[in-house]
Amino acid sequence: MADATKRNIPIKLGDFSVIDTEFSSIRERFDAEMRKMEEEMAKFRHELMNRESNFFESTSATNSSRPKQNYISDINSPLIQEDGDNKVLKLRFDVSQYAPEEIVVKTVDQKLLVHAKHEEKSDTKSVYREYNREFLLPKGVNPETIRSSLSKDGVLTVDAPLPAITSGETMIPITHK
Repeated sequence: MADATKRNIPIKLGDFSVIDTEFSSIRERFDAEMRKMEEEMAKFRHELMNRESNFFESTSATNSSRPKQNYISDINSPLIQEDGDNKVLKLRFDVSQYAPEEIVVKTVDQKLLVHAKHEEKSDTKSVYREYNREFLLPKGVNPETIRSSLSKDGVLTVDAPLPAITSGETMIPITHK
């Protein structure tokens, strides 16, 4: 009687699966969505850069007589300018997202360090921003003669007269315009 209720069920082995048929095109759909997203991000990045450059061009056109295309490159690039008989290294840093008390300018050996940190916490959000720039000073720059000033629009300008001798660490006070 035990043999009468016992039945063998044939099992057919094949190259199919319920999961395979259900999700067969998931990789292709994912790749297509990622391509669309990358294209949209590229468009957004391009529009953002155009808006930013247009903003700086219009700002520099109203505030200065220098050519429009140079304002963006001037803000981050070092300049050596004549100051009477002496030359001065002039560096500019955009720290407009930081309060004056959040900005520190100092030298360590032959390096100029600009550091700014902003923290903001509330019940609903937390904001944390940090800015670090390091610039290797030319030989002969005296850290005691370096001056920095912060404009109302958040551009930090550091002036370092050339030549002089450097050594050790020096805090550089920031004057407010």
